Amino acid sequence: MIWGRRNWERLNQMLDEGIRGEFEESKYDESELSKVESKWKRFLQDSAMAKQNLETEKANIKGLISDISHQTKTPMANIKLYSELLSEQLEEDGMEAELLGQIQAQAQKLEFLIQALTKLSRLETNILEVVPVKSQVKPLLESAVEEIRKKAEKKEIQIKIEMDFEAEAVFDRKWTEEALYNLLDNAVKYSPTGSEVLISTKLYEMWCVIAVSDRGRGISEEEIPKIFGRFYRAKEVQQEEGVGIGLYLVREILQKEGGFIKVNSEVGKGSTFLCYLPR
Repeated sequence: MIWGRRNWERLNQMLDEGIRGEFEESKYDESELSKVESKWKRFLQDSAMAKQNLETEKANIKGLISDISHQTKTPMANIKLYSELLSEQLEEDGMEAELLGQIQAQAQKLEFLIQALTKLSRLETNILEVVPVKSQVKPLLESAVEEIRKKAEKKEIQIKIEMDFEAEAVFDRKWTEEALYNLLDNAVKYSPTGSEVLISTKLYEMWCVIAVSDRGRGISEEEIPKIFGRFYRAKEVQQEEGVGIGLYLVREILQKEGGFIKVNSEVGKGSTFLCYLPR
């Protein structure tokens, strides 16, 4: 069948109306164009229903995440409170004090895990949006370093910032600070006592690169493709503090900002994580 110009014009009109959400099927007859109109109407109805179901599911997930976050706050706070009260009644060197210390450590780990999973769920379901805007990079770095400073001081690790220019990039301040904190936390955690962690920047035509370098144990070549997976932890660090979410969260945040992450590492000499943010 060869369609005339009028049919093609009507088909083009149907597509435009469908995009705008204004399509109305004309009076049905036995023509081929009428059959196309009928199928197009069914397609649009199915798409609208699928979108509505998706929004309903998203709302249900949002409610579930909020409930989990809310319902776990009170018992976690109580566990921490009761353990602190118990610690005041026990001798510092007794077996009970040691066991209580383990309870407190596990409670902190559980609290961190719940918070991390809540953040991931909100990011992955777009409940919380990442809103990148063009901003100065220096305040971002200073804020992330300040957050990790106490942990670094406990290990006598010095954190240095190297910036010779007022760099700008497009990023979400809150979420990017979260990403940098996770990288700095790993750097401090896996670096030897008394070492140094360096955070620096470099500008390219399209990218502002933030590098976090440590002098820790490094990552083997075969492990590098796996480290950004959710809950992945290398065998060498299984006994270390952590749950394997930090790097996955970093990658998700940077991707939502239009950036990406790379890593250079050598076993026994340390690692450098490179965060690429669009300019």
